[in-house]
This record gives sequence, C-alpha cells and structure tokens, in this order.
Amino acid sequence: MASFTLKDEYIELIKLLKIMGFAESGAHAKEIVENEDVKVNGEIELRKRAKLRQGDIVKLFGEVITIE
Repeated sequence: MASFTLKDEYIELIKLLKIMGFAESGAHAKEIVENEDVKVNGEIELRKRAKLRQGDIVKLFGEVITIE
C-alpha cells in the first residue's frame, strides 16, 4: 500500500497516476482510466480529471494508494 500526501485541496486522477509512476504521460494516464483499470473508493472511475481528496482510496494494477 502506498500513500500520497495532498499539498492542495485535491489532486486530479490523471496527475496522481503520473506522479506515482503508473503512467508515463498524460495520454498514458487517460488510457489507463479509459480502460477501466482504476477504482476510487471501490467504484470504477471513468472521469480522467476526478478530484481526489483526503481519505480517498485508489486501486489499480493490484496496488492501493491512500490519499492523505
């Protein structure tokens, strides 16, 4: 399990994927989301710019990221 500490009120999903190293670029991050590979709080997330806030849990490729 990994964690990401917010510096602002929220972070967009595709930005998180890039920062955490799951995506090589913005286009790659969008592709990951479009392929329904990401769950946020247990639900498949299709919004590329979904705003993740403290307490959210992101799951993809067998990894879990907690937003702190």
